[in-house]
Amino acid sequence: MIDSRTIDVQQFIDHQRFSPYQWRILIACFLLVAIDIYDNVALSFVVPVLAQDLGVAKSAFGPVMSASIFGLSIGALAAGPLFERFTPKFVMIGAMWMFGLCSFATVMADSVTSLGVWRFLTGLGLGAAMPATATLMYEYAPRRMGALLVNALCCGGMIGASACGWAAAVMVPAYGWKSVFVLGGVLPLVLGLYMLLATPQPLHFMVQHGYPAPAIAAVLRRIAPGAALDATRFVLEDAAPPSRGGVGLVLSKGLRIGTGMLWLGYFFACIAYYLLLGWMPTLFQTIGATWRQSTLMTTLLTVGGIVGTLFFGWLMDRFEKNAVIGMAFAIGGLGVWAIGQNSQDLGWVSASIVLTGIGLSGGMASMIFLAAAFYPATARSLGVSWMQGIGRFGGILGPILGGVMLRENFGFDAVFNTMAVIILGAGGAVLVKRAMTRPARVSALQSESA
Repeated sequence: MIDSRTIDVQQFIDHQRFSPYQWRILIACFLLVAIDIYDNVALSFVVPVLAQDLGVAKSAFGPVMSASIFGLSIGALAAGPLFERFTPKFVMIGAMWMFGLCSFATVMADSVTSLGVWRFLTGLGLGAAMPATATLMYEYAPRRMGALLVNALCCGGMIGASACGWAAAVMVPAYGWKSVFVLGGVLPLVLGLYMLLATPQPLHFMVQHGYPAPAIAAVLRRIAPGAALDATRFVLEDAAPPSRGGVGLVLSKGLRIGTGMLWLGYFFACIAYYLLLGWMPTLFQTIGATWRQSTLMTTLLTVGGIVGTLFFGWLMDRFEKNAVIGMAFAIGGLGVWAIGQNSQDLGWVSASIVLTGIGLSGGMASMIFLAAAFYPATARSLGVSWMQGIGRFGGILGPILGGVMLRENFGFDAVFNTMAVIILGAGGAVLVKRAMTRPARVSALQSESA
């Protein structure tokens, strides 16, 4: 707080307890991320059944999975400029309704080509919806617990992936593969309506774009009902100069090395993550697991991911963020290497999957907070969305790489050894960012650095 008539909104939030209103924002964003990832991974859980229904080889679905992730990338890249033009809240809700309707339409697919088209369009909505949730939670979180809260939000994605695995295991034998996509269409339409009525715009966005003081005060009163906010001017001390556009800041001299390393680290993480999600059920069947066993084992990745995401979020609030994420990826690389070392022991494989989830999913989720903390308020939404959008081009490569390795008859251990090297590359990029950037603020940019 600067004086009795001027309030820094972030300092105001930092001095309050975490209110029921902030809990509602967290829960709504958590559910959005869960539904987003449910729709994102739905195809991977029905590939064996869908391949029989369409009469094609399982390897034919590699390009389809990549089409979905390509849509994610384009949606995330487009979302950054759209957030400033139409507001993050309305872009997020419109994107939710888009991917809900396209998930419904997926049930009409009668070929690999039409399936790829609908999954691409679904991906556009999925990619545009996700970045706004991280920005929304980051800007309503007290800094003392910001990493834990944003990472807790990311656990929604792991819950969504796990729920999709369980839903597929239960619904596909009874109702067929289309039921998975029908459920994935209903949920975002309902949640989108709730968020339209019940959630605010990101707080820093409101201040930076000159929203009327009474509108900002109304939001802050829901966090602290007794606060005296009449005739108050609201500011954000960490704001970048208004003349600097979001793109200019993200690629500016003071931030471009960090930006490049964030993109590279997320790119490598996405290669490994989407390869695992896309092909683990199929790979496990090659070592004798049943379809049900392989599907349920894949959900263990999310069990480990939940543990890792919360644990590393807690660590980032206490220790240097880049080093924590580097450690996470090292653990993930060890876990995925271990999967291939004793493939005949399903207990060993299951434990190794959990370890992989702790490191890989935990590190990947933590990079969202790392990006949000690295960029100034005026470039935050764009910075997070571009890291996810450009990084997810690695996710396009992941399923294709998996299909190539299957077609070329790579050994089970060779597949997982390859993924271990890729995950360690993600950790290396984060550590280079740490070495070549400084935590001090760049005064010319008024940047929040990490």
